[in-house]
Amino acid sequence: MPSGSFDGLRVLSLESRRSAEISRLIETYGGVAFSAPAMREVSVAENQEALRFARDLLGGSFDVVVFLTGVGARILLQALAREQLDQQFLEALRKVTVAARGPKPQSVLREWSVPVRVAASEPHTWRELLASLEASLGTLRGQRIAVQEYGASNPEFLAALGERGASVRAFSVYQWALPEDLTPLREAVSSLIAGHIDVALFTTGMQIQHFLQVAREMNRESELHAALKKAIVASIGPSTSAALLAQGVHVDLESSHGKLGLLVREAAERSKQLISSRTRE
Repeated sequence: MPSGSFDGLRVLSLESRRSAEISRLIETYGGVAFSAPAMREVSVAENQEALRFARDLLGGSFDVVVFLTGVGARILLQALAREQLDQQFLEALRKVTVAARGPKPQSVLREWSVPVRVAASEPHTWRELLASLEASLGTLRGQRIAVQEYGASNPEFLAALGERGASVRAFSVYQWALPEDLTPLREAVSSLIAGHIDVALFTTGMQIQHFLQVAREMNRESELHAALKKAIVASIGPSTSAALLAQGVHVDLESSHGKLGLLVREAAERSKQLISSRTRE
């Protein structure tokens, strides 16, 4: 058994892509895993928005291209390959300033041999990315910036760029939908409300939006909000914490780094104490 342990606590995970991995981690740390994937990744219909962006980039319409996710970058190139625009696109990227929010898009860009001039420091939120852009470019005024979005738009980042005088164009290459089978999510809503879940782990802000949406469709949204106040809510990082707070959900614990293993480990180490402290209040 690892040093920290859930010691039998019932732990909810809403992770989709790595659901089996996080469930195994929860069990390794002595927890009872409850998996309810909250998202399904779907391509934007025919990727027309992405194709328009690529053609405009080839035409010299942008000075800076910002990649927010590695998965989005890969899907974008796949869409362009179907139109036989992928190699032209990569050549065009090498002629502009390319920025990456975190290590995953940086890794993809390295594979493409595209230099990353601007990279956000930890914890890799839009605020660090904005600061890095300003530090690297000196001023954003007059810069024509394209931003690859990732399912949900980031209006704060786009507004901050615009406030600094940049001309901003956002484009999305994939988006998040609810899972086709909502049974696990509905069961998770009911279990939390019934007090059968002790800890809820969140790895992206879209999870809480979908979780509350399902509760709303069950006419139990207010009950779920109340139940989340009683459970230990753990977030993988600042962006996810901000999304939770925006939905009126408190955050008891935020991972020291935005990694899945650390989130589970630190939740295992601290949840019992957090529950004990809450009981004494």
